[in-house]
Amino acid sequence: MENDSSLSTSRREVLRGAAEVEWVRSGGCDTARKRQPTVLTRVLRALRQALPLQAMRRRRAVILAVVLLPVALLLVPATWLVHRVYFDRTGLPELESFIRFEPPTTGVVLDAHGQVLIELAHEYRQLVTYDDVPLILRQAILAAEDRRFFTHCGVDYRALPRVVKKAAASSLREWWKSDHGFRLILPQGGSTLTQQLVRGYFLQDMTGRPDADPLFHTGLAPPRILSAILGASAMNKLLRKMEEVRLTLWLEEEMRRRYGSQEQAKREIFARYASFIYLGNGRYGFAAASEYYFGKALSSYTPDDAGNAALLASISKAPRDYAPVPGNQRPLVRRNLILALMARNGFISEDLAKRCQGDPIRIAAVSPIKTPAPAAIDHVLDELTLHGGGRFDFEDLLQGRIAVRSTIDARVQTIVNEALEQGLARYEKRHPKGTGLIQGSVVVLGNADAAILAEAGGRQVYGGRDTLYSDYNRVTSSLRQPGSAMKPLVFLAAFESGMFLDTPVPDEPIGVPVERDDSIKWIANYDNQFKGPIPMRQALAESRNAPAVWITREIGVRTVIRTAHQMGIRTPLQPYLSTALGASEVCLLELADAYRAIASGVLAEPHVIDRVTDASGNELYQAPRDAREIRSSGLRSIQEGLRGVVRLPDGTAHSLAGTDFPVAVMGKTGTTSDFRDALFVGSTYGTSGITVAVRIGYDDNSSMGQRETGGRTALPIFREIMLRVYEAQLVGQAPRFPREIEDGIDQYLVMRAALELNPTEVEWLGRGPDAPIVGTGAAILGFVRPVSE
Repeated sequence: MENDSSLSTSRREVLRGAAEVEWVRSGGCDTARKRQPTVLTRVLRALRQALPLQAMRRRRAVILAVVLLPVALLLVPATWLVHRVYFDRTGLPELESFIRFEPPTTGVVLDAHGQVLIELAHEYRQLVTYDDVPLILRQAILAAEDRRFFTHCGVDYRALPRVVKKAAASSLREWWKSDHGFRLILPQGGSTLTQQLVRGYFLQDMTGRPDADPLFHTGLAPPRILSAILGASAMNKLLRKMEEVRLTLWLEEEMRRRYGSQEQAKREIFARYASFIYLGNGRYGFAAASEYYFGKALSSYTPDDAGNAALLASISKAPRDYAPVPGNQRPLVRRNLILALMARNGFISEDLAKRCQGDPIRIAAVSPIKTPAPAAIDHVLDELTLHGGGRFDFEDLLQGRIAVRSTIDARVQTIVNEALEQGLARYEKRHPKGTGLIQGSVVVLGNADAAILAEAGGRQVYGGRDTLYSDYNRVTSSLRQPGSAMKPLVFLAAFESGMFLDTPVPDEPIGVPVERDDSIKWIANYDNQFKGPIPMRQALAESRNAPAVWITREIGVRTVIRTAHQMGIRTPLQPYLSTALGASEVCLLELADAYRAIASGVLAEPHVIDRVTDASGNELYQAPRDAREIRSSGLRSIQEGLRGVVRLPDGTAHSLAGTDFPVAVMGKTGTTSDFRDALFVGSTYGTSGITVAVRIGYDDNSSMGQRETGGRTALPIFREIMLRVYEAQLVGQAPRFPREIEDGIDQYLVMRAALELNPTEVEWLGRGPDAPIVGTGAAILGFVRPVSE
C-alpha cells in the first residue's frame, strides 16, 4: 500500500509538472517564467522515468507537427506563387489587340490642304515604329530604364537581389516608424520596359485599384493565408506585382513565337513602349512629348540632341516630378544623371555628356490656344454630332478613331485673325474704354458650295485669356440684328415682285406701327434728310431707310420673309415692317450665306466638314455636293444693285471703288439702332468668288459710340481680308462682274451726270413699279428723257 501510495504521489507530481509546462508555454506570469528551467528539467526527467516509450514517440510527433505547421503554411502559398507566375497560363488577355496595338491616339482636324488645325484627344499620342525612334533616344531610354532590355527574358533577375533588399529595407523602416501594421513598399526602378508596358496596357484595372481594397483574389486559399500574415494591402501589392511578372514572361514568349526571334520581338515591344508610356501634360509616347516640350519631331534628332533625349527618358519614372517645368530643378538633375549613365554605358562620349549637362533646359512656349481657328473647331464638333448618325461622334475623334478634313484654309484663317485684331485695335484707339472688351466675328464662304474657308467667333484674347474652341462662337451662336445689311433681301423680293433697279421709290417720311403699344414710329434716314422720289438702285446704294420700309409695305412683309428664307436665312423673322431695317435677329453665318447665294446664283448649305475618315483612311462621310441654281427674276437686278453700293459715288461702300483696291466686289453695310452693331457683308462675283461677313459689337449689346457705322468699323476689316486673300491668290484670281452689270451702272452714272447738269431738260417718266424700263443694263434710258421729245 505504501508502494502504491508512493507511485500515486509520483504520478501526481508528474502530471502537475506537465501542467506547469503547458502553462509556461501558453504565456504564464513572470514568476513562472523565472522558474521555467527548473520545472522543465523536472518534467522531462519525470517523463523519461515514468512514461512508456510509445507515449514519448507520440509526444515527439505532436511537437514536430506544431513546429512544421508554420513552415507548411508558408510553403503552400510560395508554391502557388511560383506555379501562378511560371506555369499558369489561364485567364490571359487577348494578344491580337496588342499585336495590332491600337491604343487611343490623337484625333486631328485638318484644313482643306491637310495642315493640322487641332489635335484632340484624351491621350495625346503618336504611334512610332522602332526605327522611328532615333538611336540617341533609344540609348537614353535604355540607360535610364533597362540597360539589359535586349538580353533578358522580360524580367531582369540580376537586378532582383537589389530590388528585394531595397523593398525589405523600405518596408521595415516604414513599419518601424509608423503605428500602423506592416506595409509592403515596392521601390521604383525595378521594372523592365516590358513590365512597365504590361502594367500600363494589360493591368490598368488592377493598378487603378487602391491597395486598401478588399483582397484581389478572395476565392483562393494561398492568397488568403498570406493576407493573414502580411495584411490585405501588402498582399494586394504582391499580387499585382506577381501578375505583372506573369504577363511579362508570357508576353515575351508569345512575341518571340510570333516574330520568330528575340531581337525582333524586343524591337516590337520597344516600339509599343515608346508609343504608350505617359510623359506628362497629357502626352503619351516620345514623339508626342518631344513635339510638346521641344517643338521638335523625332526624325530631326541627331547625337547632339543627347540632352533632350536624356530629358525625355527621365520623365517616365515620375512625370509629375520630372516633366520639365520652369523653376523645377529636379528634371535637370535627373537628365544629367542619365547623361552620365549614357556615357558610362558607352553610348556617348564623356565630352558630349559634360557639354549637354551644362546646357539649361529649354522647352517650347506652350500656348493654351491649340488651334488658329477655335470657332471653326467648335463648328466642326457640332457638325460631327449632326452628321454622325451613329457611325461616328466626338468621342471617336478624341480616341483617334477618325480624322476630319475641314473646309478651312489655314492661310485664309490667319488673314482673318489678323485683320479682325487690327480692326478692333483701330476701334480701341478711338474708344480706349473698350480696350479688350469690344468683340468681333468674321466668316468667309466659298461661293460655289458654301464651304467655310475661315471662321473667327471672337477675338483671340478675351477676358484675360486666349480663346479656346469651347468658347462662345459669335458666327453661329450669336443672334443679333443685321441692321441695313437686311435691305438687299427686301430689294430682291421687290425685284421678284415686278419692280426694277430704276423704279422710283419715295424717300419721304413714313410711319411704322409699334408692335408693343400700337403707336406710330416715324422712320428717318441716317442723315436725317429725305430726297423725294429716287431710283431703287440709289436708295439701296445710299441705304435709305424710308424707301426700304415703303417697298416692304407695298409688296408685303411676308413676301420679304419668304425671300429671305429662300436665300438661306433659317432663323424665324418677325412679320413686322421693321424687319425691313434689320430689326429681326439672325446669326452671321446665315446672313453671309444669303449674300453668297446672291453673288453666286446657287443655293448650298454652309458647312465646315469636308469629309470624315476612319483610322485606315476609309471615308465615312463627305459633305453633299448639291448646289442648286437659283431661279429668280430679280437675281441679276440685286447683283447690279449691290455692285452699285460700291461703284455709285453716294454708296455706303464707295471706298472700295478706288484704285488702291483692285478687287471687284459687291456688298452692303449694316448699322443697328444706337450703333450697337456694325456690319459689312460682301462678295466677289460668281461661283468662283468668295463671301466675307464681318460684325463688330459688344456682347452686352451696349452702344459702340456715335458714327461707329458698318462703313467705318466693319468695312476696313472686310477690305483687308479681300485684298490679302486675292493678292496671295489663295482662292485664285478675283473674278470680274459680267459686262452687262458694269455697263448698266456706267449708263446710270452717265445719265445721272446729265440730269445733274441739265435738271430742266429732263422729266421723270415713272411713278412706282409701272415706270417704263428698256431693260437691265440700259434701264436709265427709260427713266429720263429730254423734255423736247
